[in-house]
Amino acid sequence: MHVLAVHSLKGGVGKTAAAVNLGYLAAASGRRVLLWDLDPQAASTFYLRVKPAAGGARRILRGKRDLEPLIRASDYERLHLLPARFSFRHADAELARQLDPGRQFRKLIRPFEKDYDLLLFDCAPGFTTLSESVLAASAHALVPVIPTPLSLRALQAVCEHLNDQKGPTVQPFFSMVDRRKLMHRSITGTPESLARLPLDSMIPYASQVEQMGRYRAPVHTFAGGCAAARAFASLWNEVEALLSHSAPVT
Repeated sequence: MHVLAVHSLKGGVGKTAAAVNLGYLAAASGRRVLLWDLDPQAASTFYLRVKPAAGGARRILRGKRDLEPLIRASDYERLHLLPARFSFRHADAELARQLDPGRQFRKLIRPFEKDYDLLLFDCAPGFTTLSESVLAASAHALVPVIPTPLSLRALQAVCEHLNDQKGPTVQPFFSMVDRRKLMHRSITGTPESLARLPLDSMIPYASQVEQMGRYRAPVHTFAGGCAAARAFASLWNEVEALLSHSAPVT
């Protein structure tokens, strides 16, 4: 089973849209996919027409609750979801009590090996004990980056931190690119190392991505021919190539 985390230090960068669309495309390619919504805002859960789950996070994070009965099927074949729990806003307090929270998280996901080819985490923004535990269990961190100086600065902080922690490989890509803006055009066309991201795909700032909230569905299901759908397909092709050269994590 391959394990990926969609993570960003900043909020509002298109992280959840990327997680949902990549999960959908991975499942459409034939992979058995589990998307775990770890953001208390529950956006992935909303997009996939699943109700947020009730109950505390403590028993889950201590490994005292079987996760399999908590998994929900989506409307799409081979794409399943572990719904968000608002109680996960308290996850850091629980994980802080554990000696090795990263190891505990790897133990939590190990039973998924038999049923899934890909586990995709939709992380809450920021660096927390929970996000660091998730990243410790992941092979790659997919990081959406808006082409602005502050977003590039945040990316640099993520890279430096994960390198210090010997964490997953960071795989940034430009997101919410608005070519009407001079700054966006300038940064995405600049050859400097920060602007030349490992993943070439650029997700545009597009109304179809915003309409995911209206249709509660991945972009391909209601606007398959649009530029955003093509960009997500390109991004999935790049991610799939990464997986083909990566050993399963668990």
